[in-house]
Amino acid sequence: MGQPGLNRRHFLGAAGGLVTAASLGFAALGSGADALASGTRTRVRYWNLFQGGDGANQVAMVDAFRRTHPGTAVKDSTLTWGGPYYTKLAMAAAGNRAPDLAVMHQGRVPGFAPGRLLDPWDTGLLAEYGVREADFNPALWKRGVVDGELYALPLDIHVQLCFYRKDVCRRAGLLDSAGRLPAATSTDDWFAVLKEARKQLKKGQQTLGLHVNDQNFCWWFFVAFYQQLGGTYFDAAQTDLTFDTDKATRVLEFFRKHVTDGYVTPGETDAEAFLAGSPFTWEGNWSVPYFTGEKVDFGAQPLPPVFGTPATHAESHSFVLPHQAGRGGPADEGAYRLAAYMVTHATTWALGGHIPAYLPTFQDPGYRELAPQNEYSRPAMDHQANEPHIWFAGSTGILAQRLGPVIASSNLGSTAPGKAARRMKNLLEQLLAAKNPMTGRTAAQELKGAAA
Repeated sequence: MGQPGLNRRHFLGAAGGLVTAASLGFAALGSGADALASGTRTRVRYWNLFQGGDGANQVAMVDAFRRTHPGTAVKDSTLTWGGPYYTKLAMAAAGNRAPDLAVMHQGRVPGFAPGRLLDPWDTGLLAEYGVREADFNPALWKRGVVDGELYALPLDIHVQLCFYRKDVCRRAGLLDSAGRLPAATSTDDWFAVLKEARKQLKKGQQTLGLHVNDQNFCWWFFVAFYQQLGGTYFDAAQTDLTFDTDKATRVLEFFRKHVTDGYVTPGETDAEAFLAGSPFTWEGNWSVPYFTGEKVDFGAQPLPPVFGTPATHAESHSFVLPHQAGRGGPADEGAYRLAAYMVTHATTWALGGHIPAYLPTFQDPGYRELAPQNEYSRPAMDHQANEPHIWFAGSTGILAQRLGPVIASSNLGSTAPGKAARRMKNLLEQLLAAKNPMTGRTAAQELKGAAA
């Protein structure tokens, strides 16, 4: 297959999670299993990683596309979420066996060799199908651009939120006249909120679910609060570190205080504790349908702006064009039609808690009625905290794997916050000097190569 880094060790490390064609469960995907065998003129092969409730919403959207576009047959394949998905997608693109359309977390794009494993979008053709840059948050659109070309067409952003039980907060006198929780704008304000809420709990109940020992959540929460402090990671040339250990220490001390003051119980199952009466939990927006299904009266808002500047961690499910030699023709046009339809008809997708990337969706009466989506969507879209735009970042990426456990060790008290911050800086230095296994180049070399 010839791509640097796509070696035996890399393949074997992910092989256990790869999904074979025989295990993709086409029977659950509507008429997709028969798409390639049909006599339809245009056939589109589409890979995604959506399972559970997201999977059901995705199937509903694809089926709606089929009904309105009978001339396009879609073979939609759902693969295992996470590392195995990206390994299989890279192998397919490198071996010229790529699907016509795929889903990718936007943060993974810089590490996926744009121009080699991904093909750029033709923004003129997208515009013919009603998708224009002006209809997206500028920062979100820009993150999908590499060397002046759009490689990731955003479907949504998915964010970390502060979920709160209205029954407990109402008894504590914490809600405003509209029945919502005012945002705490300092750490003192936030801990005062927790203190009042705790007075309403039975002994042993947790006040806040913080996922203190989960590497992914630890990293996502850190990204949010570190950005609230204006923290950065690397210079524009991606040759030098700008990571501020003093700011990182402040964030880690803030997390640790939740444990030492007894608001968080390490080892608690946070979502279940919330259902059982815990007043707060920090979770991804994908928990919205779960809590709604359990008949809990709750609200949700971006993570509290305790360091003054609003910012909540955000990622994006985006559509990409895996590399194909000689891409073009009816299948390529079908991929554009399908992606454009999904992006511009995202109210169904929002049922899973995700925030549509296509801003006109915010004016859809059906979307505006969704609660608590109508509480958090606009402020979260306008105040995204993103991982650095670099090859080792992105959902399920190396940054969370390396830095998440260090943050967890500080949360749990096995490492002092200051020492943990210095350890994070050392790890970032190592990653900055490391080579992307997809390209064999460091971050700085990739940036220079893109600019050449």
